[in-house]
Amino acid sequence: MSHVSQVLRLAAFCVLVSGFIAAPMALSQELSVSSAPVTAPTQLPPVPSSGAASTGARISLGEVVDDVLRSHPELAAAEARYQAALQRPPQERALPDPMISTGYASSGAPYPGAGLGQDPNASVGVMLSQAIPYPGKRELRAEVMRREAEAERQQVDAARLSLIARTKQAYFRLAAAYQLDEILRSNHDLLTTLLGVSESRYAVGQAAQQDVIRTQAQLSLIALQRERVARERRTREGELNALMNRAPEVAISRPTDLAPMVLDLTLSGLVERATAGSPMLMRDRLMASRSEAAIAVAKRDFKPDFAVSGGYNYMGSMPDMYEFRFDVIVPLQRARRRAAVAERELTLAADQRTVESTRLLLQNRVQEDYQVATTAGQLATLYRDAVLPQARLALESSVSSYQTGAVDFLSVLTNFGSVLEYEMSYLEQLAEQYTAVSRLEEMAAVTLVS
Repeated sequence: MSHVSQVLRLAAFCVLVSGFIAAPMALSQELSVSSAPVTAPTQLPPVPSSGAASTGARISLGEVVDDVLRSHPELAAAEARYQAALQRPPQERALPDPMISTGYASSGAPYPGAGLGQDPNASVGVMLSQAIPYPGKRELRAEVMRREAEAERQQVDAARLSLIARTKQAYFRLAAAYQLDEILRSNHDLLTTLLGVSESRYAVGQAAQQDVIRTQAQLSLIALQRERVARERRTREGELNALMNRAPEVAISRPTDLAPMVLDLTLSGLVERATAGSPMLMRDRLMASRSEAAIAVAKRDFKPDFAVSGGYNYMGSMPDMYEFRFDVIVPLQRARRRAAVAERELTLAADQRTVESTRLLLQNRVQEDYQVATTAGQLATLYRDAVLPQARLALESSVSSYQTGAVDFLSVLTNFGSVLEYEMSYLEQLAEQYTAVSRLEEMAAVTLVS
């Protein structure tokens, strides 16, 4: 369960239940109320709505995402690892370094030049040698490294998608915290007015003392919940500042409010996108492809390698001597080479199973988050369009009836708690929908919320 859901559920539970539990404990307190008679019903503020707009500058999701992608070192590190991997194919494609040898052969004494020009066996010479792998070996090894580099490229895409998903989740949770605080503030204003009404009615003997005490307890609890929401908001602001590589105390403007959304893609479409474009799955496929190339390298090791050498010998007064040699490195250790081929074939089989396992895992996660997103969106729409309007009408009716004495205060408080609970449930479903959608974006490599 997300942090936002925990705060929402905790707030709803405390506001609905704790006020009724606290009321009997406070009955013995002295209540200071106004003795002015009730002359007319008090004008109450409108019942709060979660869709109420708030003034002030807003920061868009696109601005935050662009800032994160520009500033966070995780993406730069992944890009650097990819660039480093691109330097491996040229290394494998290059010939081994040549070897230069120098020496002498002496006659009659062990020091250089002894017998030079007198004995045909005495000489001073230099030789250049170059190892040459069997044709195709270097290119195959370079292909293995190239596929490894392509796999590393998928890590860059995965890091980008992960950063975007984490940024969106923090952004959506911050938006939900702002909206929840707005709801609690509006309900606090409504309760403050109800407190004035109940105090006035109690002063003239038309209401019980517990009506006032319960209202005061509810006000205290709402203030407590607002402090918890403020803590949640500070946490999300700190998370966004860290993602944007900024100091934790830098202020962040309020995000755009959340509203129910409809997914443009079906479940089968999202699964197809994830199967075709998920960097995690693409990386596993490339690693399996790398193992195929490694098998070709191991099989090519059964072919011999070569070496060529050329030398010059100074003979003193005798004619100079020249030498050329062609060497063949015979692959006699065939058991070792067969074991290397078997190892790479088993590695390929494991990589192929990994691809299938990753595909199934992605399919399951996409299906799970799709169901969460669609169900949460449907519930949020139902709360917004049906449940909340009816609950607000019931609260407005009970408030008007209470002012005229037609219903008791418990009915007003019950309807008030219902509206608050539904508002919180509405925001909880919105937060669930948007965080699930952000996870779908990361897995399917698509943009659903911008």
